[in-house]
Amino acid sequence: MQKLVVISGSGISQESGIPTYRDMGGLWEKYSFEELASPMGWINNPELVLNFYNARRKQLLECKPNPGHIFLKKLEEFFKISIITQNIDDLHERAGSSNVLHLHGEIRKARSTINQNYIVNIDGAYLNIGDKCPQGSQLRPHVVWFGEEVTEIPNAIKIVETAEILVVIGTSLNVYPAASLIYYANKAKHKFLIDPGSVANTTIEGFEIIREKAGKGVEILYNKLVLKK
Repeated sequence: MQKLVVISGSGISQESGIPTYRDMGGLWEKYSFEELASPMGWINNPELVLNFYNARRKQLLECKPNPGHIFLKKLEEFFKISIITQNIDDLHERAGSSNVLHLHGEIRKARSTINQNYIVNIDGAYLNIGDKCPQGSQLRPHVVWFGEEVTEIPNAIKIVETAEILVVIGTSLNVYPAASLIYYANKAKHKFLIDPGSVANTTIEGFEIIREKAGKGVEILYNKLVLKK
């Protein structure tokens, strides 16, 4: 089987109804990224940060994978697929994809504030003050906050280097370090970009662009790769 590597961004999740920070509205419009998603914000007001992620987690649990996720799963019948996602939701996994690397963490998991290797699943939507690891430290969302290192980048680079086919879905290719991953796909003979808008990163070369939203775009990709039409 050929190795197909997918880099996915927020565009694929938005079709399932996952709102961006700016789209959440209400209370969260009063706060900055730094207050809700940074180490300093956590130090200053951990309860506010937990409430923000609890609200996002609750919304996620009400959403379902869309055709974009489903068609990626179907492609596993014909290709050896690895998905590298910038998204913190679990919609790829819920659609059945079996090999997913989360660059920015996973919202349905928590980790210790003193031992980053202690990671647990969150049962339901809520992580609360007083939820602690065995060492007695408060649990925090297992996500990469602004100012924190994206530790999975080296692993993502290794995956992209193996790609024979590279597919980029629902991302502007303008957020680093994730945007730099495309430059490691030296073995890829075919490259596809699925996005309905204009591409911010104008330096990419050799990509076939499918100007559709993720759901329709991945279906078109499936037809191109599997049905040859």
